[in-house]
Amino acid sequence: MAKRAFSFPGQGSQAVGMGKELAETYAEARAVFDEVNQALGEDLARTMFEGPDETLRLTENAQPALMAVSMAVVRVLEARGVSVARHADFVAGHSLGEYSALCAAGVFSITDAARLLRTRGKAMQQAVPVGQGAMAAILGLDLETVLRAANDAEDGEVCGVANDNAPGQVVISGHAGAVNRAIELLKAAGAKRALPLPVSAPFHCALMRPAADAMEHALSQVAMSAPSKPLIVNVTARPTSDIEAIRRHLVEQVTGMVRWTESIGWAAGEGGVGELYELGTGKVLTGLAKRIAPDAQATAINVPADIDALVAALGA
Repeated sequence: MAKRAFSFPGQGSQAVGMGKELAETYAEARAVFDEVNQALGEDLARTMFEGPDETLRLTENAQPALMAVSMAVVRVLEARGVSVARHADFVAGHSLGEYSALCAAGVFSITDAARLLRTRGKAMQQAVPVGQGAMAAILGLDLETVLRAANDAEDGEVCGVANDNAPGQVVISGHAGAVNRAIELLKAAGAKRALPLPVSAPFHCALMRPAADAMEHALSQVAMSAPSKPLIVNVTARPTSDIEAIRRHLVEQVTGMVRWTESIGWAAGEGGVGELYELGTGKVLTGLAKRIAPDAQATAINVPADIDALVAALGA
């Protein structure tokens, strides 16, 4: 029988209005949003529901907000008999989504996850002065070509691959000058598109070292329980349930590459996963999964109709 993985979206999936229908429909979702508001000492839910977009997009807001919507979906499903412990074989999350995945698997409380992500968002934002870093999406080239060009573009600065999202979709990150040099090299190498991304900091590269140090300290202060199901780790693309390894990988992930193509490839291959469910807002991971593992069934679960369909399908 095919195995199941529950995955959790990362930054870029946020949109004003996220979670609003869940809050209007389910008491369990409202309870999650209330808990996040209380943990952060502010009304983040109002920003999620009403905007403005530029406030929601701030890294320190987008990260806990995305986790909040994912956990609202999780708690609504749990109240209807569908849980990670009973119905998933693995969990995975894209960048900050690892915190949502771990929260869903019982490693963190919602309060701790919200505070960790607020710390992570602020630390990532503050690691590099605005304007000094950049990121760019490279479409139509393989990972090795992009890695080589990033390396060639460094010239004393930092440039590397931040996300290997899907075949032909790779994101680079580093100093603005080095990223711009890499863009020119990659266009010459035949990239279909090389697009600078509207981000406030260069995530998942060596420039994020101060943020990694901040997360190492923050994670050392938080209680973590063993996950109910293994996490397929961003930086290794392999599963683990070992708490100390998870803590270490969450720190490494701040400066390391999100190996999403390999992670989902492992799940659909060696992991035996035939059903991938994306819990939270948007359908980014579902789209990537269809490119990485076209034989697996990939479904986004983010509105009440999706929740009803999943509860019916899993016979809860």
